[in-house]
Amino acid sequence: MSTPGEYYRSLPPVSKAYGVICLLTTSAYYLQLYDAHVIYLSYTRVIKHLQIWRLITNFFFLGPFSPRFGMHFLMIARYWVLLERGAFDKRTADFLWMTIFGALSLLVIAAIPPLWSPFMGVSLVFMLVYVWSRENPNAQIKIYGIVTIKGFYLPWAFLALDLIFGAPLKPDILGIVAGHLYYFLSVLYPLSGRRNILKTPVWVHKVVMFWGEGVQVNSPVPVNPSAGVAFRGRSYRLNQ
Repeated sequence: MSTPGEYYRSLPPVSKAYGVICLLTTSAYYLQLYDAHVIYLSYTRVIKHLQIWRLITNFFFLGPFSPRFGMHFLMIARYWVLLERGAFDKRTADFLWMTIFGALSLLVIAAIPPLWSPFMGVSLVFMLVYVWSRENPNAQIKIYGIVTIKGFYLPWAFLALDLIFGAPLKPDILGIVAGHLYYFLSVLYPLSGRRNILKTPVWVHKVVMFWGEGVQVNSPVPVNPSAGVAFRGRSYRLNQ
């Protein structure tokens, strides 16, 4: 049995960073250290008042402490971690780029007034859960220890649970749409013989190298001895 500290240190870097920021954001809200109106997504305030931070901060608020917050936080701790350790093992830059692409896609979707949400964190969580379900379609998943389903149906099972509990479904659906868009462009489209248009940009590799966490095999960025991570060659996509 590992200690909490050992478990924390064993977590992959991107999932760990995002989960910790989300937890700290909700904890600070619970302690009334800030008002949620300061961080929610508002294109009017971004454009007219140059409050650029709203384009980022809205992704880190999963709501106040509640059973629904707990479910979404556990989705990060479980399926984000499994995805980063599994299909994206030794591909930290690719995983980070997928997360960035998902956030950018959701920002574009939110620009359509009927699809706007003040906080897009839940959608981002669902987006990566959807990608995990496509990467692990035959995995056997137990929902609350009662029902066993295949991994392919996991996002839809969580969607059904939110429907039963009366939670908003729009964030879940937007996340599934963003996840399918990423999976189509990064996997299905190249498999049809076309060029991979979602190849991880060099600047993302440089960010990960500067960060000094994680590993990216076959990176186009030259090795930096002070970074302490293995970066060599050119990135690739599994099953492509």
